[in-house]
Amino acid sequence: MGSSFLITLREGLEASLILAILLTYLQKTNRWADARFVWTGTVAAIGVCLVAGIAIFLALDGLNGKVEYAVEGFIALFAMAVLTHMIFWMRAHARSLGKELRDKVDASVGSALSIIAFAAVAREGLETVLFLLSAETESASGSQVVVGGLLGLVVAVVIGFAVYRSGNRLNLRTFFNVTAVLLLLFAAGLAGKAVHELRELIGWEDGWLVSSAWTLESGVWASGTFYDFMRGLFGWHKSPENIRLIAYFAYLIPVLVVYLRGGASTTPPSQQPKDVAQVA
Repeated sequence: MGSSFLITLREGLEASLILAILLTYLQKTNRWADARFVWTGTVAAIGVCLVAGIAIFLALDGLNGKVEYAVEGFIALFAMAVLTHMIFWMRAHARSLGKELRDKVDASVGSALSIIAFAAVAREGLETVLFLLSAETESASGSQVVVGGLLGLVVAVVIGFAVYRSGNRLNLRTFFNVTAVLLLLFAAGLAGKAVHELRELIGWEDGWLVSSAWTLESGVWASGTFYDFMRGLFGWHKSPENIRLIAYFAYLIPVLVVYLRGGASTTPPSQQPKDVAQVA
């Protein structure tokens, strides 16, 4: 539940912020009548993402054996790569995103706004579908993923509405930095999972690398809700192979260092462009 909540909260909030920027700018430029095109594009994107999510789930349901290992392994790898790219892309474009969207609105009339809204929401939605597929395979039950995902979406909508109502000075930079670090931990878990699934695919069962780094038989770190939460969000496992542990930290340490170092800006505050959440 924890991983799906974080995923939909982050992705949903990014989509909500984009919509908040579009709607606020339309209101301030006396083009509120065009807001209907934004909502049309948003609803269409949500529909496409729901259909795509259900279709992918049905296509993957019931897989077993080597096919299951291959599919889950490559989904985990792909999700890890997309998630990492998304985090760094958002950090690089956050401060200029508002201006880019306002420029697009200025250059767009009528139904073109539907395309802008559709593209933004569909991108976040399809990313969410991919990440939730990985979250479901890492959690104890699909129902927990659904519940956590819905809660994350509700919170994202509430925050997005608060951004819209607040005008232009709500700064969410700290929120995005914290969730980025948590999502990098989630991505590290995907790296470990990918190695685990691909190891099983090729039938590699002997040697120190595939022996367990530790084994826990009971307690909150071995079963139950807390274990499911830690496994789904941080990639914790009660009996991980050494190679899985190596893959986890081989991804996490360099990527986290690059992210944290890149977040330190040397540009004076007065010369920095506006934050994405400064939607006016």
